Amino acid sequence: MADTTAHPITASPGAKRIDPHEVGTDISRRDFLLIATGAFVAVGAAAAIWPFLDQMNPDASALALASVDIDLSGMEEGQSITVMWRGKPVFIRYRTEAEIQAAREVPLDGLRDALARNANLDPNAPATDENRAAPGNEAWLIQVGVCTHLGCVPLGQQGNFGGWFCPCHGSHYDTAGRIRLGPAPQNLPIPPLAFIGESEVRIG
Repeated sequence: MADTTAHPITASPGAKRIDPHEVGTDISRRDFLLIATGAFVAVGAAAAIWPFLDQMNPDASALALASVDIDLSGMEEGQSITVMWRGKPVFIRYRTEAEIQAAREVPLDGLRDALARNANLDPNAPATDENRAAPGNEAWLIQVGVCTHLGCVPLGQQGNFGGWFCPCHGSHYDTAGRIRLGPAPQNLPIPPLAFIGESEVRIG
């Protein structure tokens, strides 16, 4: 029967045995120093990147623009303006009767995105022209001017449908801001808004 206590490899007779826990080694003190050093490095790294993270938070002026009031009294039918709201462009279009009629003639079952994407309505509201326009002021179309594909800013009154065209990747929106052609998956979003007078609108 084989001797199971014998090791197949043995050290040479003159080799010195090394014990990782030799007498006099203070294991607890060494561990404490390692933990303390790691904690010091972590705190130092956090302190170093905090100014960078803090500057990414919106300042008081940006927070003040949570809502913005726009006077529309100087606009005429067929004109557009772009305003900034929460760091994003917002297109305000005083649409012509022809633009409104063209949008209303589009069958809903032919739309790529069947939802209105209007923050003022139920999330499941259909993308009719009425649900896209400002409530009670259907001539006004107010929408966030950021392409829903990759975030470019579309050009107004261009493209195959007389609405907006994104030059980055060729998305075409109609006169109600609904995606009709190209890679964009959704209609341009309608922000929270309300008319606070005959010719003044509050966005946000």
